[in-house]
Amino acid sequence: MRVQKTALLSLISTSLCLNTFGQMTYPETKIVKQTDDYHGVKVEDPYRWLEDDNSPETKAWVESQNKITGQYLSQITYREKVKQRLTALWNYEKVSTIFKKGKLFFSIRNNGLQNQSVVYSQTSLLDNPVVVLDPNTLSSDGTTSLSGMAISKDGTYLAYGISKAGSDWVEIHIKNIATKEDLKDVIKWVKFSDISWKGDGFYYSRYDALTDTKALTQKNEFHKVYYHTLGKPQSEDVLVYEDKQHGDRNFSAQVTHDENYLVIYGSESTSGQSMMIKDLSNPQNKFVTLVANFDNEYAVMENIGNQFYVYTNYKAPRYKLVKVSLNNPSQDNWEDVLAQQDDLLEGVSFCGNRIISNYLKNVSSRLYLHSINGKLEKEIKLPGICKVNAVNSSRDDNFAIYSTVSFTSPEEIYFYEGQAGTSKRIFKPITPFNSNDYETKQVFYKSKDGTKVSMFMTHKKGIELNGNNPCFVFGYGGFNISYTPEFRIDRAVFLEAGGIYCVPNLRGGGEYGEEWHMNGTKCKKQNVFDDFIAACDYLVENKYTSHQKLAIHGRSNGGLLIGAVMTQRPDIAKVAIPTVGVLDMLRFHLFTIGRAWSVDYGISENKEEFECLYKYSPLHNVKKASYPATLILTGDHDDRVVPAHSFKFAATLQKANTGTNPTLIRIDVNAGHGAGKPTDKQIAEFADMWSFVFFNLGMTY
Repeated sequence: MRVQKTALLSLISTSLCLNTFGQMTYPETKIVKQTDDYHGVKVEDPYRWLEDDNSPETKAWVESQNKITGQYLSQITYREKVKQRLTALWNYEKVSTIFKKGKLFFSIRNNGLQNQSVVYSQTSLLDNPVVVLDPNTLSSDGTTSLSGMAISKDGTYLAYGISKAGSDWVEIHIKNIATKEDLKDVIKWVKFSDISWKGDGFYYSRYDALTDTKALTQKNEFHKVYYHTLGKPQSEDVLVYEDKQHGDRNFSAQVTHDENYLVIYGSESTSGQSMMIKDLSNPQNKFVTLVANFDNEYAVMENIGNQFYVYTNYKAPRYKLVKVSLNNPSQDNWEDVLAQQDDLLEGVSFCGNRIISNYLKNVSSRLYLHSINGKLEKEIKLPGICKVNAVNSSRDDNFAIYSTVSFTSPEEIYFYEGQAGTSKRIFKPITPFNSNDYETKQVFYKSKDGTKVSMFMTHKKGIELNGNNPCFVFGYGGFNISYTPEFRIDRAVFLEAGGIYCVPNLRGGGEYGEEWHMNGTKCKKQNVFDDFIAACDYLVENKYTSHQKLAIHGRSNGGLLIGAVMTQRPDIAKVAIPTVGVLDMLRFHLFTIGRAWSVDYGISENKEEFECLYKYSPLHNVKKASYPATLILTGDHDDRVVPAHSFKFAATLQKANTGTNPTLIRIDVNAGHGAGKPTDKQIAEFADMWSFVFFNLGMTY
């Protein structure tokens, strides 16, 4: 039966009760019989129709859900005050780590409340920056954003990707940096691509064109590498590499600093690459395959002639730097330059004729200087518990520019002078947030199986451990991604209100290397949820907070985390915020790039992995229970984790919730997975999120 939009909208309750004794009435979500057979197990999927995000019915459902969520939030009296304070906190100058290309220095800056940050250049670090590209001019509502960029070796041209409404689809344009004029070149259907210059053109990766109606959901297959020559139409771009037998593989291209070699990386998932190198001195040269499998990570950091310095976790789960010769490229002949240490080697950069290493020691950064052969020369001192965001340096120059960030202070930039061996801070933002009033400490707690897990806690100095502090726990735990010290502007509004902000370093992440990552994948994924639950219980047991004063939050893979935790332990927290989450673990691989996540998750097509996925898949483990006050956040243009995950989870949760806590979904219109979201949309979303958290934790503002 077809449900008309007006009929759906008429089902909205006209009155909402916000007190803890009220029972909300939600829009009716129709049930359509749909049964799937997974290895003999019958699984119902009654809201499958919500996967069609272009249908009038789904659009009507989105509108009706947004209306009831808007009504609820509008009755929180201090919502506007929260938004005003967030706006004030946001309003400070932000500068990315400066880098040099040709004779110019480049940076990405935001004067405070610009919807999109702006690309600048300067002839020296003492000169005033000049605008190269202002993405705010590309759309009236700020939803067109910069998505990747690369500057030619001589600093003449900027190739930049633009994304519309937060989509992963990118168009590449080229700008003359001196004249600020755009060339006529436009490269379309680009996705998951690097841009790497060689001479008067660049390498990039793309898919074949799709119809616009399917571009946001259709599975992405047969990624290809092309070379584009400036001034020529895209139709004349040269196909450099493709794999006609393996449609699920992705490829990226990297040109070495001297522009003499092309490196092609292949991947089947979010971790592990193959690697091939081609000598570009002769067009007839063939690719030399260094690695044919996808078992480990590889990245060429520099080359001296045909000697390549490769950052890898091959036979080194905490990573190392090796030297590889094209004369004898077998892995048996690779030489260690920086051998594996107890701490995680997070990054490597070359500075003149030296190497700067960036290690993660108990999830906090350390910088060291080495000779070109890897001998340790000195430590570059950093300010306390912090994260090094980037180290920008080159073999052409004897200096480095790096940045640090902490939980209580935003990004600061330092200039390291290689000859003198000294660092000088060259940028410190002035913010409305009084960092000196707050402190961060690191604790270690035991998970369910006895594993020791790190957690950072940030709060006002002198906080009283009375078991009644509002507490907000953020988690991720996946894809080898490390959650290290970082300054999040929106968290400041919670800290100012007396809250405790906590970030546990869950298994599945990369904080302690590949073993830590793998112990939170596939049928070991439950370890991630156990680590997070143990963090929440630790906070309660040690009188930081209570379960009724606790809010939990995660994005993307972290949205899966929150969905799994709240369905396994509905009593764990008073508030749950699953954001752009992977929530249907049986069908995630059928949309856009989802199949690439199967190395971390497994896949329902495999019987053993299906059984593991089915045990924790949030959508399939919603039962009749009293759930936390839940605000599901997603975007209608999310083509990374399609919004159907959140739509189906919200409908299921609304039907199953037996308690009085609200179950709401906020669907951001004309927004994607998160990258490139304009500042005003970010502030509006966080104002709603924090108002919801404050209200349901019983906080005043």
